[in-house]
Amino acid sequence: MSFVVTPAGFELHGKPFRVLSGAMHYFRSLPAQWPQRLRMLRAMGLNTVETYVAWNHHEPVEGRIERLDEVARFLDDAAGAGLHAIVRPGPYICAEWDNGGFPAWLTGSGVPLRCHDQRYLAPVERFFAALMPIVAERQVTRGGNVLMVQVENEYGSYGSDQRYLRHLADVLREYVDVPLFTSDGPEDHMLTGGSVPGILATVNFGSDAKAAFAKLRQHRPDDPPMCMEFWNGWFDHWGDEHITRPADDAAASLAEILELGGSVNLYMAHGGTNFGTYAGANRGGRFHDGEFQPTVTSYDYDAPIDERGGPTAKFWAFREVLERYNIGTSGLPEALPDVEPLPPVLEPRAVTLGEAVSWRAALGPAVSSPVPLSFEDLGVVHGLVCYRAELPGPRQGYPLTVDGLADRAHVFVNEKYEVTFERDGLNSIDDVPGPAVVELLVESLGRVNYGPRTGETKGFRGLLHERQYVHGWSASLLTWDDVPWGAGVTCDGPVFTRGSLDVNEPRDGYLSVRSGQRGYVWVNGFLLGRYNASGPQHTLYLPAPILRTGANEVVVLELDGVAQSAVNIEGEAG
Repeated sequence: MSFVVTPAGFELHGKPFRVLSGAMHYFRSLPAQWPQRLRMLRAMGLNTVETYVAWNHHEPVEGRIERLDEVARFLDDAAGAGLHAIVRPGPYICAEWDNGGFPAWLTGSGVPLRCHDQRYLAPVERFFAALMPIVAERQVTRGGNVLMVQVENEYGSYGSDQRYLRHLADVLREYVDVPLFTSDGPEDHMLTGGSVPGILATVNFGSDAKAAFAKLRQHRPDDPPMCMEFWNGWFDHWGDEHITRPADDAAASLAEILELGGSVNLYMAHGGTNFGTYAGANRGGRFHDGEFQPTVTSYDYDAPIDERGGPTAKFWAFREVLERYNIGTSGLPEALPDVEPLPPVLEPRAVTLGEAVSWRAALGPAVSSPVPLSFEDLGVVHGLVCYRAELPGPRQGYPLTVDGLADRAHVFVNEKYEVTFERDGLNSIDDVPGPAVVELLVESLGRVNYGPRTGETKGFRGLLHERQYVHGWSASLLTWDDVPWGAGVTCDGPVFTRGSLDVNEPRDGYLSVRSGQRGYVWVNGFLLGRYNASGPQHTLYLPAPILRTGANEVVVLELDGVAQSAVNIEGEAG
């Protein structure tokens, strides 16, 4: 029982096999939803599912590796849906996922990333030692469904350390015997920097398959043509336009790949959701070192299977193309499974939020330091941290300037709200006299997931009064998991509110904070993600598995506006 790479294509158990795969990340949907989504992949005409493994999802605290049973369950559910699997274990995944999948404790330590440095390789190898036996157990060579395993991810877009790539390949080969592969853009520098001699090379693109495969063939004439990421849609950033790709255009590009004899992995087949604070960020510009661009909560990606698992126009266009290549063991086309209808969504309604609590009431214990500690130094992955220091005095008014702000900060002087600073801005207040107490309530947004700025720390470097650095800081985490309800609203700034959503039967829904500016929403303690009035996303996907019959707690933390009095359950995404 084997999966073999030949110049002409792939062979599975001794017979020709075309990989028709679709990306679906287990960490972007809930386990109870996986079987339905996987069956939808099969109904579209795919025979394989591809997933990354998000290291930071499994090791949020150094040395505490958890939730690897999700990888096992997902691969088993894929097998149950009649799908083979491709696993991309990183350690770097990009994926518009916070920090490109790297844990914050790793990047906050200052070790060099994605190179042959033992300070970096040691934790990578420790994580692989826990993860890879789970994958190895499910290889096709051992009766499972895993066909291939990736070495790193688009490394040619980042670096050129061939010793590092060969070392990672050697480490992975200690666990798996199915083919290893790399994936890169169809460019000379990307393919030479990211591929490894003797290991299958694949390419990533969204159109012009003929040119992409020609470039791959130029560098790797003995490798079969495969597009490991066919970009059939795209992702959104807060404050930008919603990006879509017409179904007929994407289907025509898919048909071109297959007509050229290529195998394919749709990126994405089902995008899902960046629940919690896992949405990443990019930097603008050709070299990805420009404007900060945080990714929205939804990862719908304009994919053929939408955020709640339903078919789109792109699904039907792709199914029409794929069914011509859905070859069974007999060597003849097979009929595709029927598409399952989705249950209805929650009925639209308003949910009243009655109780309210000020942000100060939810501050945890303070940690003292001479200079501001980063989030990573504090052991904080994401959230809000209140930094507090005292300006000496008496002294006249001078400009007060925040240096090196990573994201956003509400600034208070003597507990009075003054201004909200954004990263990359001037971030200065004129004429602040001393003595005074200055507080910065710093909010972290997604960590950069692609390019040279991957691994940036959160927080700020320092505060200057005129040219003088302010020393003597305390830092307190906003403990949003343990809000002291009943404390009331007693100060300026962000406010928690909560109410109850009553349902007769748990169903999917879409929740909006129509009068809110920006903040976070929890339902039954599950953080749906961030909302932002700048759009383009205006509703948060509310998955049925987190609801229960009867009363469901809804909590909103509004950062920039007034305390929210209600949220809305909408009839559709928007």
